[in-house]
Amino acid sequence: MTADITELGAVDLAAAIRSRAVSCVAVMTAYLDRIDALNPAVNAIVALQDRAGLLAAAAERDAQVARGEILGPLHGFPLAVKDLDAVKGLPFTQGSPIFRERIARADSLMVRRFRASGALFIGRTNVPEFGLGSQTFNPVHGATRNAYDRTKTAGGSSGGAGVAVSLRLQPVADGTDHAGSLRNPAAFNNVFGLRPCYGRIPAEAADVFTPGLTTHGAIGRSPADIGLMLSVQAGYDSRNPYSLREDPAVFTGDLGRDFSGTRIAWLGDFHGHLPFEPGLLDLDRSALGAFETIGCRVDEACPAFDMERLWRDWLVLRAWTVAARLRPYYENPAHRALLKPEAVWEVERGLALSADQVTAAQEGRTAWYEALRLFMADYDFLVLPTTQVFPFDVRERWPKSVGGRSMDTYHRWMEVVVPITMAGLPALAVPAGFDPAGRPAGIQIVGPNHGELACLQLGAAYDAATRWVTRRPPPVGGRT
Repeated sequence: MTADITELGAVDLAAAIRSRAVSCVAVMTAYLDRIDALNPAVNAIVALQDRAGLLAAAAERDAQVARGEILGPLHGFPLAVKDLDAVKGLPFTQGSPIFRERIARADSLMVRRFRASGALFIGRTNVPEFGLGSQTFNPVHGATRNAYDRTKTAGGSSGGAGVAVSLRLQPVADGTDHAGSLRNPAAFNNVFGLRPCYGRIPAEAADVFTPGLTTHGAIGRSPADIGLMLSVQAGYDSRNPYSLREDPAVFTGDLGRDFSGTRIAWLGDFHGHLPFEPGLLDLDRSALGAFETIGCRVDEACPAFDMERLWRDWLVLRAWTVAARLRPYYENPAHRALLKPEAVWEVERGLALSADQVTAAQEGRTAWYEALRLFMADYDFLVLPTTQVFPFDVRERWPKSVGGRSMDTYHRWMEVVVPITMAGLPALAVPAGFDPAGRPAGIQIVGPNHGELACLQLGAAYDAATRWVTRRPPPVGGRT
């Protein structure tokens, strides 16, 4: 394997390609060699494309460099896109046997931006069926295994993306996040994951006028690498009326900033509302010292709010949105038989909802946003755990209990991410260290609305103080 190239961060790799210090063919070769060596054990990248065709495409990128035609920040980057976005000419299964043989006929809006920026599409990153659940397995491609322990889950739904970046199978990755789908895999695989605010990365949808719960985002080995990716993903598009007009090039600037006197609220377990696997909350809390090292003041504080009400409101909105998306398959008996039980459960709950229930849940979401907005008048950032459990057995669909408390849904074990999803605030998942058994953990840095740059800046300062990604890379052989 050509390890030196794959160890380059995305920012350094882009600079090396621009300066012709490395060729796009050498980059492609190095990553494909590493994928051949490591991916069979983890199943992070699926539908891998033909090597000869990819090398020919990389050679064309080199010819463009020689002519001074750098297409963009991702010029020559090998990129596997999460299998929830269409990439023209590549399989597009969404992890569902319904679409086992489907080939995408056109690029999604975000993928068009990747292609225009010079990325080369090497395959897809694996997902749970329709992205439902924070454990990456499906009947089409199987399960994705953790970068640090092949017997454990990668998280999800951007599990393939998280493992691919952690194991250096690609420089950076895209993902989506509804209930921690970018944040959980980042925590479970010791990398960074950004969930932006709604509208930062525009996307097509059947309904573009109702702000949703899902956003696109990125996973990288540093906040700067995520900033590079975000500079391609973000930016106004008239097809999405809520898309933001801020120049996305701002995310590629220097992330250095003085954080002396910055006020951080540590939300912890929300005054005992959330259960945690033993040892995890203490490990997460130990990461707070890094913020104090860079000059921040950290207080243990939490807004006064009925968190059980917030959970119930999210359940309504979750079922409503999933049912709207999956109803056509549910109503087709042949397709319904192929849906996993969790998908059927979500659809049936969503179809039983009244308009009044959805309206009340939206109003509850608004009340929570207002509570956080007022609370953050006293704090610059919020910090809280990313997960409530350590990576668990890859054969387990989802944890049935956490900290001795039974989980009443297939996603309640990830409740800690829901308050941020419901508020629509940007969140950067950062590594928090490892337990004595070597299991990774993570915490979330949450900024004000439209505060992605601030999150990346604080994340960069935190990374400089901790260096978890470089200090503790995944074992190449893996634990099995």
